Amino acid sequence: MKFNVEVRIKLKRGMLNPEAATIQRALALLGYEVENTNTMDIITFTMEEDDERKVKEEVEDMCQRLLCNPVIHDYQINIKPED
Repeated sequence: MKFNVEVRIKLKRGMLNPEAATIQRALALLGYEVENTNTMDIITFTMEEDDERKVKEEVEDMCQRLLCNPVIHDYQINIKPED
């Protein structure tokens, strides 16, 4: 069975986010006043596995070992069976 996986990665609360600050300043220069600008990375991929629990375990390991820096990032894993 194939599973569609989405990993959303963002900086933990309180971490400096220069990309978001730059976007907010640029929007202000264009006349848009916005607050609380934030950015997020979204990684998607497909995995073939028999058990959704096994997919979750493997993606969790990927996040800890490569996709995220657990010291500065929070992440959310979404798994859906492929239609």
